[in-house]
Amino acid sequence: MEQCKTSPMKNEAARIRRIFMLLKEHYPRARTGLRFENPYQLFVAVLLSAQTTDEQVNRITAPLFAAVPTVAAMAKMKAAELEPYLKSCGLYRNKSRYLVEASRMIMGEFGGALPDKFEDLTRLPGIGRKSANVILYAAFGKPALAVDTHVYRVSRRLGLSAAEDTAGVESDLKKALSPGEWGPAHHRLIAHGRALCRARRPDCARCFLKSCCPWKE
Repeated sequence: MEQCKTSPMKNEAARIRRIFMLLKEHYPRARTGLRFENPYQLFVAVLLSAQTTDEQVNRITAPLFAAVPTVAAMAKMKAAELEPYLKSCGLYRNKSRYLVEASRMIMGEFGGALPDKFEDLTRLPGIGRKSANVILYAAFGKPALAVDTHVYRVSRRLGLSAAEDTAGVESDLKKALSPGEWGPAHHRLIAHGRALCRARRPDCARCFLKSCCPWKE
């Protein structure tokens, strides 16, 4: 497969387009690893995913959804009743409280339906900017771009952003892509961060973006 030219690209926009084209070619089916069947389940899974792997979240949510199948049921729970389901999850006491409080807010302020607006989602306890963007794209199909640790690291190494915070990286990536590519790019950058551009010992020798990448170890 053709890679980026080894000589420096004069056109920065062309370099960036090439990066995203190659990411699309190498990770055509990249998507969230969280298992869910409806917006409620994704909301729960995303909230639990902070400082926890997708695989561990899926192990937790299978029995949790069987016991607490709806947001209405979650709103009736007490945080202490949830804790046994979440004990293998990082920060499980806080997450138990957030799930109950957020579910009660969804019932009381949004008629029992998970809101589909960024401003409303970020009002829910335990749902920050990244989580709201994940929900908007994966649950509702809305243009959104979530920046987690993988997206932040890979974007800065590739020279896609020099921003010092996740909101700045998000803004830079959105400017470089059409809205329809925001969500897919999020998943492809995560896939690349896990496969090759790891936080420790990135596999630059095998990286198909090596000749496009300005980062030096």
